[in-house]
Amino acid sequence: MTRFEGLEILKKHLPEPQHSILIGARQVGKTTVVKQLVDAIQQQQQPVYFLTFEDSTILKAIDQHPENIFNFTKAPSTLQKKETLYIVIDEVQYAANPTNFLKLLYDKYAGKVKIIATGSSAFYIDKNFKDSLAGRKQVFELYPLDFEEFLHFKNQDKLIGELKEMRKRKKYQSLQQKKIDTLFEEYIIYGGYPAVVLASTEKRKKELLKELVNSYMKKDALEAGIKEELKFFQLAMLLASQVGSLVNQHELSNTLGLSFGTIDNYLYLLQKTFIVHLLSPKFGNLRKELTKMPKAYFNDTGLRNTLLNNFSKINDRMDKGELLENYVYTRLRKLYGLDALRYWRTADGNEVDFIIEQTLHKGKAFEIKYNDVQYKPSKYKKFMQHYKEYPLSVISKEKNNAKTIEAIRF
Repeated sequence: MTRFEGLEILKKHLPEPQHSILIGARQVGKTTVVKQLVDAIQQQQQPVYFLTFEDSTILKAIDQHPENIFNFTKAPSTLQKKETLYIVIDEVQYAANPTNFLKLLYDKYAGKVKIIATGSSAFYIDKNFKDSLAGRKQVFELYPLDFEEFLHFKNQDKLIGELKEMRKRKKYQSLQQKKIDTLFEEYIIYGGYPAVVLASTEKRKKELLKELVNSYMKKDALEAGIKEELKFFQLAMLLASQVGSLVNQHELSNTLGLSFGTIDNYLYLLQKTFIVHLLSPKFGNLRKELTKMPKAYFNDTGLRNTLLNNFSKINDRMDKGELLENYVYTRLRKLYGLDALRYWRTADGNEVDFIIEQTLHKGKAFEIKYNDVQYKPSKYKKFMQHYKEYPLSVISKEKNNAKTIEAIRF
């Protein structure tokens, strides 16, 4: 979910007894969102406290016993009849046993004490938040800014209205098209991390992105016990250079000189720290369909470009098609959700970039071409014959065919 959606979704979840757990990449804005939530709770005149488990004093007390959390807040026994004690915890994964901490508080104080917590890495959350929390938590994932949020951060709210009109009316010719195109290029090159978007110069944007890669990816690797840190970064760089291509773990193993198991573990970590997503194929009935290898996409194009050290303008890039495809992935993820998103490919090279499974055996299909003249209908004949319930559309940035969907409108 986006920041705009995130705050509203968390507000709606406040009356629910389950803990609200907000996860996402480092520096994506989780702390800002929960602090805004604190303000909203204060307006309801309910007791609310913001604590961070990066504070060693608090963390030490919590690790001794979960109920020591009330050393820093109002005591549940002092709550009035209509009061709920809200405790917002930043970086909950730093607790020695976050599962036990959250389980005890839920089982003993559900309905009176509500925890809203952030966690930087789903790797640690997956490892520590065991099945005993089933029914006791609701997990929400926060993504980098989408293009509309990017425009808001750039103080271009009027352009959001223009963008919505363009998406609603395919024939609408906006007088702000050139300005939107310029900002879209900035967005697709530098991505949607809030601090990067707000940076006033390209030099500062690059510095912040490199800090994200060098500091925070290293921090994730260190905390996960990665021994081959350089190889871990090399794997991320390889994936960045192969966006939209099949992820062949055997080839990656041979290229990096790492065991298959280590590659599998590193790919898992890259997913659970919100760097990449591995998109699974659609399973069909054709004998030659590949049904195992995923495709890799980055959750932020700026981070991807940083790994490649390529911040060139879009028209100067050899990878502009891949960059556009990665953007469309993030857009489809927002529109339809990850569970509905797949790709299609056969062993003899027939491929459709994205399949949307809207209902059983019915949905949409999208092929991405930077310039729609690259689209050759004959290449997709097999797909259209076998999957008539998935009408195929072409998304492009440079448009010559009136039937093509422009990426900026999508």
